[in-house]
Amino acid sequence: MKTARVALGCGLLVVGSVWAEDDGPVREERTYKSVGGTDLRVDVFYSPEARQRPRNPAMAFFHGGGWAYGDRSEFHEACVRYAKKGFVTLSFQYRLSINSDETVPHPDITLVECTKDARSALRWIRQNAAALRVDPARVVASGQSAGGQLALGTALFDDVNESTDDLSVSPRPDALVLYSSNVNTLEAWADRLMGDRRGEIWSISPHHNLRAGLPPTIEFHGEEDCMVPFWVVRHFVEKARSLGNEIELVSFEGRRHYLGDGDPAYGRYYDEGVLERTDRFLEEHGFIAGP
Repeated sequence: MKTARVALGCGLLVVGSVWAEDDGPVREERTYKSVGGTDLRVDVFYSPEARQRPRNPAMAFFHGGGWAYGDRSEFHEACVRYAKKGFVTLSFQYRLSINSDETVPHPDITLVECTKDARSALRWIRQNAAALRVDPARVVASGQSAGGQLALGTALFDDVNESTDDLSVSPRPDALVLYSSNVNTLEAWADRLMGDRRGEIWSISPHHNLRAGLPPTIEFHGEEDCMVPFWVVRHFVEKARSLGNEIELVSFEGRRHYLGDGDPAYGRYYDEGVLERTDRFLEEHGFIAGP
């Protein structure tokens, strides 16, 4: 493993360390957004081969944790895996509704702020596509649980934007890969985090903002999920299809919210079998070559 501080051209500054396993993908930490006196970071992974190509597919990940907990490192293993397959992979930090004393909610951070950060993140990828060696027409958004709601938000919530964002740059991904995703924010925990702004909860609920024109989507979900009930997700998928969207639901009998429980390789989010099925979806839609 090696570390260093570097600066890249095109105005893109690496603000953290560069990390790599021998002959493996490189990880660079960067700032993608500054808001409220906080720098929000993203970890970018790419293989040496991808760094030599000008236009690689990109995969952006948003961690779970109920919009108040979690960390971008939870997607690092998946980032390494897909970097080896030719993606530039990015795991994003976003604002969390938690105070310095670890109480929730934060008075100034709701699901709306989390959503704004996710939409800023996708815009940042496209604005810096050349320096990132990314094809701006092949960007996948992925998330687990609350992170799935954020990924969906990049495609659905046109009126939820940071005031400093360049709205001429689209945050809409070219495909969505969701794991145990929240698809309806009209539930108790989200209501608690919204606090006095609970009237805005409709604006960031995927189910209540569904329309035609979603990018190709796949959702993986356990039938025994008690955090995001399976019937809620099935209803969302049925409604999305009725609007003409291409969306696939892969269900798992007996599995709960964490599809990889008992498999430590990917932080409980999923296991290798789930990711192999993800591979097929990405192959079917031209993001990676098939076997």
